[in-house]
Amino acid sequence: MHQEIFDIYDEETNHIGTAPRAEVHAKGYWHQTFHCWLVRPEGDRRMVLFQQRQSTKDTFPDLYDITAAGHMTAGETIREAARELEEELGLAVSFDVLSLLFTTRYEARGIVSGKPFIDREICHVFGYSSDLPLTAYKLQQEEVAGLYEADLQQLTALFEGKVDSIEIRGVSAAGTAAAGLPVHTARILRKEHFVPHPDDYYMRVLDMLRKL
Repeated sequence: MHQEIFDIYDEETNHIGTAPRAEVHAKGYWHQTFHCWLVRPEGDRRMVLFQQRQSTKDTFPDLYDITAAGHMTAGETIREAARELEEELGLAVSFDVLSLLFTTRYEARGIVSGKPFIDREICHVFGYSSDLPLTAYKLQQEEVAGLYEADLQQLTALFEGKVDSIEIRGVSAAGTAAAGLPVHTARILRKEHFVPHPDDYYMRVLDMLRKL
């Protein structure tokens, strides 16, 4: 089976070569990723969009995550990595309209298929304001189970621990009504339903999205 090849880096972010995805996660090499968070203006409010990961994903299946994200393959530039928006959401926009929020490092450990993995990412985090309704996106069903949104202030309160849960609304990638239209759903989410990125990552993202 074909494996993606990633550029790998040392602790000082010096490029030290390339390696297959499985080796990168087995040995904990630093590698680069692209993150993009979308917001939708709604009057005085801002709605933050995020995806639900497919149940077949090898890491964090069914959890809620960054609107669109992915690993950068060997030789790929951050400009080219913005392809994730079109691949996962069907959103074709110029890289130049995206706003760089910040660049950070992220480290996680876990078990995949019975084997330990170490995920060390150099994350390039972007934001984009889009007034499209959720039904306008074309979701990549292999990766994305659904696209949802929540009020930015309510989402902030959730990650600050001020509320235990929030209501989100969205559309499922697989569900369709009799007329062939996406099914709208509403759910109650708790903090643990989101991919366990560090709390300060979520708070920095939400703070920066207010300024878009």
